[in-house]
Amino acid sequence: MTYLYSELANNFVERIEKGIYLPGDRIPGVRQTSMREGVSPATVVSAYRHLELEGYIEPRPRSGFYVRTRFRPELPEPRPTKLPVKPKPVSGQELVVQLIQTINIPGIVLLGANIPDESFMPTREVSRALMAVSKNYRRELARYEVPPGLLELRLEIAKKMASIGTITSPDNVVITSGCQEALYLSLKATTHPGDVIAIESPTYYGLLQIIDSLGLKALEIPSDIHQGISIEALQLALDQWPVKACVVIPNFSNPLGTRMPDERKQALVDLANKYRQLVLIEDDIYGDIFFEGRRPDTLKSRETQNNIIYCASFSKNLAPDLRIGWICSDRFQPRIEYEKFVSNCATSTFNQLVVARLLSRGVHERHLRSMRIAVAQSAKKLSECVTHYFPAETRLTRPSGGLALWLELPKSVDATQLSHAALEHNISIAPGSMFSNTTKYKHCIRLNCAVAWSSRVEAAIEILGELVSAAAPAKHA
Repeated sequence: MTYLYSELANNFVERIEKGIYLPGDRIPGVRQTSMREGVSPATVVSAYRHLELEGYIEPRPRSGFYVRTRFRPELPEPRPTKLPVKPKPVSGQELVVQLIQTINIPGIVLLGANIPDESFMPTREVSRALMAVSKNYRRELARYEVPPGLLELRLEIAKKMASIGTITSPDNVVITSGCQEALYLSLKATTHPGDVIAIESPTYYGLLQIIDSLGLKALEIPSDIHQGISIEALQLALDQWPVKACVVIPNFSNPLGTRMPDERKQALVDLANKYRQLVLIEDDIYGDIFFEGRRPDTLKSRETQNNIIYCASFSKNLAPDLRIGWICSDRFQPRIEYEKFVSNCATSTFNQLVVARLLSRGVHERHLRSMRIAVAQSAKKLSECVTHYFPAETRLTRPSGGLALWLELPKSVDATQLSHAALEHNISIAPGSMFSNTTKYKHCIRLNCAVAWSSRVEAAIEILGELVSAAAPAKHA
C-alpha cells in the first residue's frame, strides 16, 4: 500500500536526484505545493517530514525548506566477524569507567556514551511532574515501595506492554533502578557463579561488567548487522556447552543497531523451547526508538514456555536520572523480587510516582513520536558527516532505530589509542574493544547519534576523520 504523501515525497526525490532542485535551493512552500499538486496541506507536511527524515531537505527558521547537501557515495556496511566459540571469564573492562567519567567533563562533545542529549528529552514535562508529585504525594514519600514496586506504575507498564502486543499482568512486573539493574537481577536469579552465558558479539559493555561481577563465563556468538545473533552458531554452542542463559537485544541492538527480523525472532524462541534449560533474557531498552514503520515485536510476545525474561527502562527515552526500569517474568518472579530486595530494598517511590504520572497522562507516548523523528534526523546527519570526513575504507552501519552508529575503521587504526587522541580534542568516543571479551573489534568505534546537532559537532567529526586518516596511511596504487 502506497500513501499519497509517500508518492509526493518520491516525486520530489526524483526531481532532486535529476538536479531540478540543487543543494541549497528552496523548494515550494506547503500552500503552493498543496495547490499545485491538488493535495491537502497535511499531505504536503507529511511528505516534507519524510524528505527531512531521509536527509533530502532541511528546514530553516522563517524561511522554508531547502535541499540539503547529500554526500556520495555511501560508505559500505561492516563485515561479519568470525569468532572462536568458547566460554571465558570477562576481564579488561577498566576502559568503561574512563568512558563514563567523561560525561561529567565540561566542554566534551559526547559521542561515546549512548545517552541522548537533553534536547531529546521532555525535561519540561518531567519537571512539572516532579513538582506535582512533591506537592500531592507527601505521605507516599515516607515509605518504601518494596518489590515488586508501585502498583500504579506497574499497571501503566502492563498497559504499555499490551499496546505493543506483549500481554503481561501487573503482578508479573518488577520495578528496577534502570535496565542495568534489570539485567543484573535477571542473571542473578537464573544463574550461579561459573555458569556459561551466551551473548551477542559485539555486545553492550554493561552486560560484560555484570557477567564479570557475577563470576559467570561469557560465550560470544557472532551477530549480523541485518539478522542479529547467529542462531546457527548459537545452536552449535548449545550442543557443545551447558549454556544457562542467552542475553540479546533484538530491537536496535547496542552497538550494531540491528533490528532482528520477525522470522529470526521466532527461530530464536523456538530454539530456546527446544533446549529446555536455556533462559532467554531480552533487553528491549531501544525498542521504542524506531525511525519508520511500526514498533517492532518483542521476543516476550512469542513466549509459550515461560522461559523469557523481558527487561527495559525509560532511561533512554524519558529521563536517565529517574532510573526507572522494569522486568516482566512469570516463572522467575519470586526469585527476582527476592534479589531486588536484597540488592537495594526498593526503587525510589518518588521517581516511580513521577513516571506513573507521565505514562497515565500520555506524555511519554506523545514525546516518543517527536523523539523518533529527532533521533533519525541526527543519525542521518552524523552518517553523512562520517561519510564525508572519514577515509573511504571506513564501514558504517545504517540502523533503522536506536541510538548507536557502529564504524569499522581501517585495520591499522587502534580505536583505543584513537579515543585517547580524541579526548585531547575534547571529543569522547567508545572504542570497539569495550564491546567484546575478545580482540576482534580493536579497529571499531561506536558513536552516539542522539546529539544536538551544531557546527561544533560537525567539527568534532571532521577532527575524528583527520585522526583516523593519520592513523591509516593511504594505500598506494
